[in-house]
Amino acid sequence: MTIQTSPSAALSGTPAASAAPGAQQGSSPLVLRIVLAVGFAHLINDLIQALLPSIYPMLKQNYGLTFTQVGLITLTFQVTASLIQPWIGMVTDRHPQPLLLPCGALFTLLGIVLLSMAGSFGWFLLAAALIGIGSSTFHPEASRIARMASGGRFGFAQSTFQVGGNAGSAFGPLLAAAIVVPFGQPNIAWFCIFAVVAIVVLSRVSSWYRRHLAAGARKTRATVHHHLSPGAVKKALVVLALLVFSKYFYMASFTSYFTFYLIDRFHLAVGDSQILLFLFLGAVAAGTFFGGPIGDRIGRKRVIWFSILGAAPFALLLPHANLFWTGVLCVFVGFILASAFSAIVVYAQELVPGKVGLISGVFFGLMFGFGGIGAALLGHLADVTDIFFVYQVCAFLPLIGLLAAFLPKLERVPATA
Repeated sequence: MTIQTSPSAALSGTPAASAAPGAQQGSSPLVLRIVLAVGFAHLINDLIQALLPSIYPMLKQNYGLTFTQVGLITLTFQVTASLIQPWIGMVTDRHPQPLLLPCGALFTLLGIVLLSMAGSFGWFLLAAALIGIGSSTFHPEASRIARMASGGRFGFAQSTFQVGGNAGSAFGPLLAAAIVVPFGQPNIAWFCIFAVVAIVVLSRVSSWYRRHLAAGARKTRATVHHHLSPGAVKKALVVLALLVFSKYFYMASFTSYFTFYLIDRFHLAVGDSQILLFLFLGAVAAGTFFGGPIGDRIGRKRVIWFSILGAAPFALLLPHANLFWTGVLCVFVGFILASAFSAIVVYAQELVPGKVGLISGVFFGLMFGFGGIGAALLGHLADVTDIFFVYQVCAFLPLIGLLAAFLPKLERVPATA
């Protein structure tokens, strides 16, 4: 069974079986420097994104923002980062645009400059939107390039790409605590240096991308390696979307409100709460790093099943723990939960071959969209109840991981013309 696809989609590699490591080798060799380059750019992108939640306590105090307004800032960023991504992925599947990567970083640079000078809620929303636009242009194309350079090791490449973002998310709060919180909002401008470095790195990646397209621009076929009907594929994609919902709705409670929870429950200083947030995000980075390669070896479905449902016991215990055990449990939750996303993206790419950009855009878009909606709803819930109640409710979200039982097993089958 074959599906005709575009030149750009074909260049991203033929999907391999979920649980067959030997079948994962592509005809092109692994280009590690490109995989590492997009991972490094992802680190910078997400480090800058992490500025927003890291400075929420400062903005809330200085400008009298409510939890609902804090949630709306996150929602603005997440919506702009999510709604554009599938469209960009769909367009670039047909018409690759190497220059999108450095151009998107320019929007991020503008967002940082505005965030350092903004003095009202409306300007914070605009700054968040600009950073979101930069993110939306980055993820689909960067994920495609990681797959193109993977040499058939799709899980490894996606995991390396994703762990760069997780590492950036982990270091962002530390840098904010060291640079912005003690010295004030104008010092956000120092993060412009990171945006400029990202522009330089992505310009070089775009040059490789352009040469790669020129060297291999010919029509090929994207081969389906499973027996699933279109209806079964759609059902599997819906299950994956629900798993992304459970993961990122729960993650939103940490990225946007964990510092507030720690300050309110344990009376920590802002800087100390940022250190615990760093531990959680560092565990997320480590979990992401291991999730992709393990999925290459034992199969994506097993990783997805364990990573989401396996976090449930620790999530249920966390709201009832003291400060020490809160730190321990948040590390376990972050590590286990994070191993899912790389496996989910590659599994979805294998379900729908030849649509790497679209699938990457949809799932990164869902990640940002669910995270933004979660932040806004959880912020409102915190306003009408309290932050402790938010964590009691969110503790049950990982149980949605039971839906992984409905994912089909992807078996490699011979393609026919």
